[in-house]
Amino acid sequence: MRIAALVVIFTLTCGILSLGAAEERKRIAAVVDTNGKVEVRNQQGEWIAAKKGMVLQEGDVIRTNANSFAVLNVDGLAETATVEVKEKSQLKLIELIENKEKDTQNTFLDLALGEILIKAKKLHSEKSSFEVKTPTSVVGVRGTTFSIAVEAIE
Repeated sequence: MRIAALVVIFTLTCGILSLGAAEERKRIAAVVDTNGKVEVRNQQGEWIAAKKGMVLQEGDVIRTNANSFAVLNVDGLAETATVEVKEKSQLKLIELIENKEKDTQNTFLDLALGEILIKAKKLHSEKSSFEVKTPTSVVGVRGTTFSIAVEAIE
């Protein structure tokens, strides 16, 4: 009898945990254009050449060399935002999450160096967020076009 009760409790617990995990889903960004030398550091820590159509995920880092740029669409073709990564820049995709149950989308980018131009659409809902972190600040966006630059300390 005790074993049956433990099995039922275990099954219910696993079911509840899987429902909680199903609420949030990872989103993507897609490379829609590149020029010059543009590389992506994947989850394995390898730097590989970025190509048009390449899918980027949370944790990926994109960097551009001199006279190079990349254009990303956050959410692939759905376009929460278009991000142009200018020359000599390094940008990390920290968080790309959607929660269907809460009707939210959260985007968090980390610009370590260089410049990005963002064309963000109006947020999905009031609880959604779109933020860009730099070494000195965090900028929140509700839907606009703006540029952020980070210069190297020499």
